[in-house]
Amino acid sequence: MITAVQKPFAEIQAMVEGYSNLLVLGCGTCVTVCMAGGEKEAGILASTLRLAGRQKGLKMRIVEDTIERQCDREFFDTVRDKVEAADAVLSLACGVGVQFCSEVFAGKRVLPGLNTRFYGTTEQQGIWSERCAGCGTCVLDRFGGVCPVARCSKSLLNGPCGGSQNGMCEVDQENIQCGWQLIYDRMKSLGLLHLLEENQPIKDWRTGRDGGPGKIVREDMVLDT
Repeated sequence: MITAVQKPFAEIQAMVEGYSNLLVLGCGTCVTVCMAGGEKEAGILASTLRLAGRQKGLKMRIVEDTIERQCDREFFDTVRDKVEAADAVLSLACGVGVQFCSEVFAGKRVLPGLNTRFYGTTEQQGIWSERCAGCGTCVLDRFGGVCPVARCSKSLLNGPCGGSQNGMCEVDQENIQCGWQLIYDRMKSLGLLHLLEENQPIKDWRTGRDGGPGKIVREDMVLDT
């Protein structure tokens, strides 16, 4: 899932300053799971903004709502009237949702209430960690299901770098496991250590961010126009 954290309240408050009619719009999928931008968080943030506004003597109308996803056009239909009635939308979606909301409502100011972090998994309640960098060319088959692009701090395909100690990365020896130690341990347990002797070619980063904004087209699903 895409993970995100809510921006500091002072930053949000500064962003919405000057808008007297604000819609706080939550998203019901990824950011709900990581407790950053779902229905509960949208309600709390809207209430906090109302209280802060009253303390400053501001006349602000703040309403909140949450839709299933802000990355699919169809789900905006239920809040279209609220969006059109607002001066601005404070979106609690990931960066994808914020941008798509701006596209769907081209004449409306859409502000980001979250900082999008990474593609991650839930390790345990309240803890999420990165597992995928969305590089566009998956190499998990070569490394026992452990991604060197996302899990190695240097994204090395022919590691390790030699900077780790006791299985921990030199970038943060207290909190970051060495990605290549994880790869070695996994491949050893699978009896596939010999595969790590193969030299991996230089990665073609054009399939990720270096190739410009990505796009997927399924010709068999595209409606004729």
